[in-house]
Amino acid sequence: MTKLLQWLWTLSILGAVWAALTLNLLGLDPLPPAWHQVLWPLPTYLLVAFGCYSLGVVGYRLATFNDCEEAARELQEQIREAREDLSRRGLRF
Repeated sequence: MTKLLQWLWTLSILGAVWAALTLNLLGLDPLPPAWHQVLWPLPTYLLVAFGCYSLGVVGYRLATFNDCEEAARELQEQIREAREDLSRRGLRF
């Protein structure tokens, strides 16, 4: 199962539980008004929390990004070799 399917499955289960509780689809005793005040905006709160988490992860990964000095030198050498090969074949830079 791909990560996308896992996320979609989890979101659909959470959405079904939210709808069942909010709209009283299970026919249980009505929830207290305080619960309804929390349940109605819950998807918005979760979306904002997920956005904050995503920004935090991206910021952390960006701050701890490693430089690859050896890979950079190897890439520069390959670029130099390609330019030499192309100039031998008549291409001018």
